[in-house]
Amino acid sequence: MGAIQNMSRRNFVKVIGLASGGLVIGCQFVSDKNEIVRIDDGTTFTPNLFVQLKKDGTLILLASRSEMGQGVRTSLTSVIADEMDADWNFVTVAQATGDSKFGNQNTDGSRSIRTIFEPMRKMGATARAILISAAAKKWNIASSACKTENHYVINTTSNEKLFYGDLVTDAMKIEVPTEVSLKEKKDFNYIGKQLKSVDLTDFTHGTAVYGIDARLPNMKFAAIARCPSTFGTVKSVDKTATLEITGVEQVVELERVKRPFGMMGGVAVIASNTWAAFQGKNNLEIVWNKGSNGRYDSEKYMQKITNRVHNKAKVVPPTKGNITTAFKEASSVIEATYQMPHLAHAPMEVPNALAWVYDGKCEIWAPVQAPQATKTEVASYLGIDEEHITIHVTFLGGGFGRKSKPDFVVEAVALSKKMNVPVQVVWTREDDIQNAYYHTTSAQYLKGALDKNGTVTGWLHRTAFPSIVSTFKPMSDYGAGFEFGQGFNNNQFDIEHMRFENAKAEAHVRIGWLRSVCHIYHSFGINSFVDELAAKAGKDPLQFNLDLIGKDKIRKEKSPFPLNTKRLKNVLKTAAKKANWGKKLPEGHGIGLAVHYSFYTYVASIVEVSVKNNKLKVQQIHTAVDCGMVVNKDTVTNQLEGAAIFGMSVALHGKITAKDGAIEQSNFHDYQMTRMSETPNIDVTIIESDEAPTGIGEPGVPPIAPAIANAIFNATGKRYRTFPLSEHGLV
Repeated sequence: MGAIQNMSRRNFVKVIGLASGGLVIGCQFVSDKNEIVRIDDGTTFTPNLFVQLKKDGTLILLASRSEMGQGVRTSLTSVIADEMDADWNFVTVAQATGDSKFGNQNTDGSRSIRTIFEPMRKMGATARAILISAAAKKWNIASSACKTENHYVINTTSNEKLFYGDLVTDAMKIEVPTEVSLKEKKDFNYIGKQLKSVDLTDFTHGTAVYGIDARLPNMKFAAIARCPSTFGTVKSVDKTATLEITGVEQVVELERVKRPFGMMGGVAVIASNTWAAFQGKNNLEIVWNKGSNGRYDSEKYMQKITNRVHNKAKVVPPTKGNITTAFKEASSVIEATYQMPHLAHAPMEVPNALAWVYDGKCEIWAPVQAPQATKTEVASYLGIDEEHITIHVTFLGGGFGRKSKPDFVVEAVALSKKMNVPVQVVWTREDDIQNAYYHTTSAQYLKGALDKNGTVTGWLHRTAFPSIVSTFKPMSDYGAGFEFGQGFNNNQFDIEHMRFENAKAEAHVRIGWLRSVCHIYHSFGINSFVDELAAKAGKDPLQFNLDLIGKDKIRKEKSPFPLNTKRLKNVLKTAAKKANWGKKLPEGHGIGLAVHYSFYTYVASIVEVSVKNNKLKVQQIHTAVDCGMVVNKDTVTNQLEGAAIFGMSVALHGKITAKDGAIEQSNFHDYQMTRMSETPNIDVTIIESDEAPTGIGEPGVPPIAPAIANAIFNATGKRYRTFPLSEHGLV
C-alpha cells in the first residue's frame, strides 16, 4: 500500500467513475505501485476500487475484465468475497469502465485469474481486516479476538455478532492496514467450489445488455462496405440507389487508419435504423482498387509455404544434439507434412460499437476485450488525451480474440465525429467473416528418427505461418519468439537430438490471435506426428507419449511457471483412465489422444470416434486439466466443454479461403461451426492442485483436433494431415 491522498468528491468521481462515494481507497496496479485515495460521505464503505459495502449489507464488487460467457465476472468477484467472508447472497457485480487504474484489463491470453488472483484476494482481505478492526474497537477488544463468518464479525469470547452493514460507519474511521493475512485453502467458502454465474439469470432470460443493445437518444446507425481485399481502397462509388432507401440519411467515405487496430476504411451508410443501413450498403455500387493483396490465392499460397518447409529454413533456437547424426544412425526415419487453413473467430455477436463524440470528449459502449487498447486507438484517432475517453464495457456475445482488436470501435468514433451525433456501427455476419483478423494459415514439416528399440532419437520440426507481428509491423515475414513459444520450440518431449526451423511466410490478410493462437496448429502437427511415430514403432500411443515426456522434472527455463513433466504425464494418465484406454471398441470405432502444455496449463484429451460409410461421428471426449488452484469448478468445466466444441469446429469444418484477394466464405452456411447434432458426450476431470492458478480459457482447444485425427487412424488406418475433415468427405 502507498500513501493516503485526500481528494474532493468531484475529483474522485472523475478518477474512478463510480456513482457512489464513501470511504474510498483506490488500489492502482500501475507499475506495481499502489496509490490510496480516501474520502468519506458516510454512506458506503469502499476499501478499494473493487469493493463497495452499503449499510444494508449490499456488497457491490467490481469486475475489471470483460465477460464473454467465460464466467470471469463471477470468478474474480468470488475471490474478493471469499477473502471478505462475505455472504454471496448480498453480492452484486458491477463492470469497471476501461481505465488503467484497474490494472491490465485485456481479457485475452488466458491471463485473468493467473495475473490478478492474488491482487483480488488482497482487496477482499483488506476489507475484512478493516471490518474486524472496526468491530474490535466497538467491543474494546483486540482484533485477534475476532473472526469473520458469512457477512458478520464475531467476538470469539462472547459470541456476539456484528453485521457487516452495521459496521460501515465505524469502518470508515479505520486506517488501512499495510499488511493483511490471506486465508488458508481449507477455509475457502467459494474458491475451488462450484458457483453459478452471477449473470446466469440475465443470460437465460434475455435481459443481459450486450454491445449491440446499447441505445442513446438521437443516435444513428451505420453499416460499412469494406474492400474485399485487405487494405484495398475506394476507386469510385455510386450512392444513388442507396439514398433512395427509406431511412438512409447519408453516405460517407472513410479513409483507412494505418494503425494495427485502426479502421480499414470504406463507404459508410448512415441511417435511422440498422435495417435501412444494411440495405443501403447492399445497394452501393463501388469500384475497388484491390491493392497489393488483390491477387491473394490461399490455395496457391499454401503450396508455396509447403514447398518452403520442405527445404532448409531459418534455425530457431534452441537446438539440441546433432540432428544429422540422428537421422544417419536411425533404424527408420519418418516424415510428414501438416496443413491448416485460415480460421475466423465468428462470435455469435458480430462486432459493433456505439460512440458519442462531443465537447472534446468521447463515450463508447462496446463489447471489447481490451478496453485500454481501445482507449489508446480512439485517443490516437481523435487527437485527445485518454482521460477524456470513457469506455463502457458491455457483455460480449463471444470474443475468442476478435474483440480485442477495436477497429470497429474506431469506425463508430469516426462517424460520430463526422455526424455530431451518437452513431452505432453494426457489422453483418458477412462483414465479420470477410473482413476479420484471421487465424493464420500454416504448413509444418516433421521428420523423426527411431532407433532399433523404437525410441525417438531425432526430431526436426519446420513451421511456416504468416506472423501476427505483420499486423503491427508490415513485412514481418517470419514468426516471432512468442509464437515459437506456443508449442513449437518449447516442445514438451525429452529427445536427444532436436532442431527447429522457421520458413518465410508473407501476410496477405490481417493476422490476429484466435483462441489458443499458434498452439492450435503446433499441437496438431506435434501430437499427430507422435502418433505416427508410435505406429511406426509398433507401440501403444499412451505409453509412447509417456516415454517421450520422460522422467519427472521441472525444466530449467525463464518462466514463472516452468514445465513440470510430472503434471503433464498426470493429466494424460488421468484422461486415459477416465476413457478406459485399451478397452475393446465396437467395429468402426477408434480412440486417439493428445496432450499439450499451453498458457501454463496441462491438458490431455482422449477422443473416441466412429467412422461408418466414410462418415465421422465424434462419440466421446475425455479431458483432464491441471490449471493449478481452481477458483470456480463450474467455470473450468464449462470452459473445457466449450474448448472441446471449439476444437471440433477447427477439425471438422474450419476453413477460410481467399481468391483474387477476397474471402470466399460469407456466413454460417459455408463457414460452419460444430452443431448440436454433432456434439458428443464431453467428460472433464479437474486435477486438484495447490499450485498457483494458470490459464483456462484457451488450453483446452489444442489437444482436440489432433486427438480426433489420431482416433480416425485408429478406426480406419487412414491418416489425415490437413484440416478440415469436411474437405475429405468425412462430415
